Order: sequence, then structure tokens, then C-alpha cells
Amino acid sequence: MQISAIRATPVNIPQEAPFLWSVGTYPGTSRVIIEVVTDGGLEGLGEAPSANCADLIVNCLAPRLIGADPFDIEGCERRAVPEAKIDANTDDITALRAFGGIEMALWDLRGKAFGLPLYKLLGGAVRKDIPFTEYFGFRQAAAGVGGESTPSEVASYCARMREDHGATMFEGKCPPDVGLAVGLVREIRAAIGNDAILRLDANMAFSCNTARRLLARLEPFDLDNFEDPVGSFWEMAQLRRHSSIPFSSHVPDLKLAARLGCPDAIVLNLTALGGISRTVRFIAACAEMGVDFWFYSGDAGVCSAAYLHVAAALQHIRLPSQSLFRWQTDDVIEEGPFRPHQNMLRVPEGPGLGVHLSPSGLKRCHERFRDHGAYNHYDWPGHPREYARVPLA
Repeated sequence: MQISAIRATPVNIPQEAPFLWSVGTYPGTSRVIIEVVTDGGLEGLGEAPSANCADLIVNCLAPRLIGADPFDIEGCERRAVPEAKIDANTDDITALRAFGGIEMALWDLRGKAFGLPLYKLLGGAVRKDIPFTEYFGFRQAAAGVGGESTPSEVASYCARMREDHGATMFEGKCPPDVGLAVGLVREIRAAIGNDAILRLDANMAFSCNTARRLLARLEPFDLDNFEDPVGSFWEMAQLRRHSSIPFSSHVPDLKLAARLGCPDAIVLNLTALGGISRTVRFIAACAEMGVDFWFYSGDAGVCSAAYLHVAAALQHIRLPSQSLFRWQTDDVIEEGPFRPHQNMLRVPEGPGLGVHLSPSGLKRCHERFRDHGAYNHYDWPGHPREYARVPLA
């Protein structure tokens, strides 16, 4: 079997209402859907993390991979991308992340060829129901939804998610103001109850001194985790001296995390390190070092399905991953958008990723990208000609 074609289609997956984060607004997700075709007629699905991967895949990576054995994943990586350590030091790792989407499709192909779901290729399932958090934040109003602009309105939204969907796991954006953040957490904790998991994500918005004051005021509310309250692991280590609240980060510097004793968890997607194989090895290292791991939010259904399989197969991913599923209004797979119930999604049982590409969904999401371009996540409300800088407080 040989690879005969690789297609890369940029898409926009909209949110029902844009939410605010530390340096802008987030209206939706721009991703690249990858189809790897073999001369035997099999097709594998993958997903790359940003729209700029599409041209790179079509013009650079795909020509190198035509004719390659799709089961030889290590060989395909050697064909497609330079040595990752050197590349990160001299240029950037966009090619590695783009290959991560192709590698996902190669795993999907392998599962389809053998008639096995991905989790079985990874060793079998230690769990079949995969936990995800509900998301919250201040949102702009759009078509009659969203518009949560006060702590009480966000708390009411969270209470409704518990009532309507059985959610007891929540994560959301921390506003870059100490008083507002404390008020938000107080209101949400009262609305969802003391038994619910509650996490915050500040996107590095605070200085170390301000974060220290904030953490002291948040201690009574039993936060499960605080993602990136400050801009570096070194600052987190300083905060650890003053707070017992666990920290997490999207920065995959496991060696430094083990050395400093924080963050307590690393949160990635399946392309940040170059694909499923590299991520599985990274998670094994996290387990050895005593650092937790879960997946982050904002992907289309292809990558989200891959999360389900990897989380099903790896014992160490025992904590809930992030989720924007409830807010996504479209998808490129027939089974999407996913909608957790009582915090859980069931791992697909079909071969490979176990999901099916929707031709109409792919067309619709690609036309949205073609007509409007990639989503801009850095529009700063009230400052149309400037980009925000962190720390904001």
C-alpha cells in the first residue's frame, strides 16, 4: 500500500457567541482537515492546528509523502520534516505540527486497514467514557445567545449546564481583574455546588505579584486547577510558595516542570508535539515524572475524536480534558459537533478514529473560511487598532 494523494482543506468552525479571553475575543476555530488517500482506496482523516498549515501540507509535505508506505509512520516523519530539536532552534516547528495532522490520518488509515478502533491499536481501552469540562466565560451576544457580561450571568449559565446536561466539571476564562475574578469564582461556586470541579484559565494575564494576591483570595473556593496564571514556570514556582492551588500550562517543557515542581499538569492537543506517536511518548514521560496531562479545547471533530481514543487507551489521562463542544455550531464530521452528557463522551467504536467525514459539512466550513479568512482571536474590545499585552493586571 502506498500514499497516492493528500488533501488539505482549511475550515472555520464557529462558536455560537464569541467569548473573551486575556488578549482578545474568540469567535471560533480555524483548522485544516486532512485526507490521506492510498492506492488501495482507503482514506484516513487528520486535522492540523492552524490554517497556515494547508499550503505547507499541499506544497511541501505531500510531495515528499506520495509513494510512501502509510503504515511506516516513523519513515513518513523522516520524509516530511527535519529533526524537531534542531528545527525548533533554527526556524519554527510549523512543519512538525502540520505533519502531526497527517500522522493522525495515518493512524486512522491503519485502524481502517485492520478493522480496529484507534484505542485498540494503542493497547486497548482502560475507559470507554471520556470526561470533559463544560466551558464558561464572558461572552458577546449573538443571535439571541451568549451575552453573559456579569459574574451572576456566567454563574447562571453554569447552573443551567448542570441542570440541563448533568455537568459537574467546569473550566473557563479568568477576567484580568482581581475583584472581578474573585466575584466570578464566588458566584460560580455557589451556583454549581461544592461537589463540582472548577478550573480557571488566565492565559498568562497576571504579573506574579497580582497573581499572588488573587490566589490568596481564591483559596476558599476549592479550585481544581488554575491554568497559566502567569507567563512562565519560574513565576509559577514563586506562586507555589504562597498557594496550594494546582497549576497547568500549554507549554510542553516537561523537564523544567519536573525540576521546579510546577506546573502540576500540561495541557496539549495531538499536533503540538508532532502527532499521536510523539504525544503518547510524552504522556508516558509525564506519568513517570508525576505531572498530570489532559487535552485542550477548540478543535474540529476529527481531532476531538482522536482525543477520545488516546484518552481511552492511556491510564494517565484520568482527569477531564477541556471542551468547547457545547458552543460549537458546526462540524466536518457526520457525528459532530460532540455534546457531552453528565461530563462524558463515549469513545467511537468504528475502525480508526470511528468518525466519518461529512462532505456537506466540509464544504460549508471551507466556504466559511474562503469567504472570511481565518478567525482572528486577537481583536481587543475597545482598542481596534491595538493588540493587548500581558500581563494585563
